[in-house]
Amino acid sequence: MTMDLESAVMEIIINSGQARSCAYEALSKAKAGDYEGAEEMMAHAQEAAKGAHRVQTQLIEEDQGEGKTSMTLVMVHAQDHLMTSMLAQEMVQELITLHKKVDQK
Repeated sequence: MTMDLESAVMEIIINSGQARSCAYEALSKAKAGDYEGAEEMMAHAQEAAKGAHRVQTQLIEEDQGEGKTSMTLVMVHAQDHLMTSMLAQEMVQELITLHKKVDQK
């Protein structure tokens, strides 16, 4: 794996982890009734996820569907981090919405 590819993979892992952490922090804030703080943390999660997705898109564009980029275990790991962080964000957003509805009653 080249240093550039290794850096790209690590950037996906780091940004995805940050996105997931921010999403769970948002959920903690929502559980405490701090919906403004929850939305702020979700915005941070989305920004971090965009960073990871941007790098992923660059890797896909460079590969051009031709298998130019070698698939390594760490790259699979990075993809797993990205997908789980995206799922976490979606689920946390739904849970925040549910917390708001419960608090309104």
